[in-house]
Amino acid sequence: MSRESTPTSSSTDPRRRYLLGDPDCPYCHGLGYLRQDLPIDHPDFGKMRICSCRQAAVGQTIGQRLYRFSNLEALSHLTFETFQPRGQPGRLTDGQADTLEQAYLRAKDFAQNLNGWLLLMGSFGCGKTHLAAAVANFAVSLGVPTFFLTVPDLLDWLRFAFDSDQDSFEERFEELRTVQLLVLDDFGTQNATPWAQEKLFQILNYRYVNQLATVVTTNLPMEQIEERIRSRLQDAELVRRVYIKAPDYRNPAGDMIHPELSSLGLHQQQTFSSFSLRTNENLPADDLRSLEKALKAARDFAERPKGWLVLQGSYGCGKTHLAAAIANYQTGEGTTTYFVVVPDLLDHLRATFSPSSNVSYDKRFEEVRTAPLLVLDDLGTQSATAWAREKLYQLFNYRYNAGLPTVITSALDLDEIDPRLRSRMLDTRLCKIYAITVPAYRGDIRKRRSKVER
Repeated sequence: MSRESTPTSSSTDPRRRYLLGDPDCPYCHGLGYLRQDLPIDHPDFGKMRICSCRQAAVGQTIGQRLYRFSNLEALSHLTFETFQPRGQPGRLTDGQADTLEQAYLRAKDFAQNLNGWLLLMGSFGCGKTHLAAAVANFAVSLGVPTFFLTVPDLLDWLRFAFDSDQDSFEERFEELRTVQLLVLDDFGTQNATPWAQEKLFQILNYRYVNQLATVVTTNLPMEQIEERIRSRLQDAELVRRVYIKAPDYRNPAGDMIHPELSSLGLHQQQTFSSFSLRTNENLPADDLRSLEKALKAARDFAERPKGWLVLQGSYGCGKTHLAAAIANYQTGEGTTTYFVVVPDLLDHLRATFSPSSNVSYDKRFEEVRTAPLLVLDDLGTQSATAWAREKLYQLFNYRYNAGLPTVITSALDLDEIDPRLRSRMLDTRLCKIYAITVPAYRGDIRKRRSKVER
């Protein structure tokens, strides 16, 4: 998409307001810092340094003032030097560590140039804030005026200006719009009032049009970001987008943090490695082959989630185990995954109508239907009320049209499923169906026999 043209007049260019050096300097032309001309193998190659025209002006007092100005005093320890590019040893898979290292390299390069925008995406505790603060700390060390704020704090800072005797709302708003580097941490955690949405859009739109250096961190998937802001964050010409798939480093046990609706925590032991192909049981070969095919399909889906996967079979045949294994695998890769039994999902939606509910129905339903990966267990066991059928149809239809990765398990035959849902499940372009024909699993038959013999 095209952007509005950047102002060319030096008198109207907002970046001129923050020229840090001498405008007549023959080296930096007023920018205040410059890149060192060194051989490519030199350890300082590509790094920026403060220009000689303002060396005398950059001292301890100015450094302290900029740290207060940028809200970074409490985060001064979050630097590139204290960041572990591949995470804590032994905690990440190779794929997770690769995404973390890529984010580290992108952030470090951005800090050296301060060109365009940097968008850091990932779940809580994956390292986004550390990298964003490292960019800001590096910029402040060069004397670059910087704001580092969580989005809720930014909005509070603007609101408090209405009662402030020191500066006006307009002055604070102008500072946020035009500061040379703006870092917005935890985008999406703010209260999404119309006023808040409009102020954020005005700030980001101004910086977008004028191509001012901006860093944004968020744990939201792109489709949950307000449409006008999303369109700007998706501009590949301006925005470098990085997704970190590492789990929460603050969780020393390595346990995954699951969304409130998800019951995946109850299925942590159900992985591909713990799944049994039941070769020790005297089962028909065709039944065993159905189990092998379902396992292979589940593994393939877990590694490359695309479209829909439906697992059918009687209770206890292993379909829930495979669905949970997919969810556990993708959660380990950093994907926000919802694993929910269908009747429980409907109960969660109904609960939002209670006066004591702290979340609206619309927000809860949107959370589920836009989930990056949704696993619906036991379709068909829900109460078949008109309301339940309509909600499930709306959920299925949205994810069908959006092509969002979805796993469904059911003990019903296809002809017993609501025709509107069945028609989408039968679309072979999107959905693959695997029927597991083995009977219910009752444990290791050899262990049972040994107990009887004793």
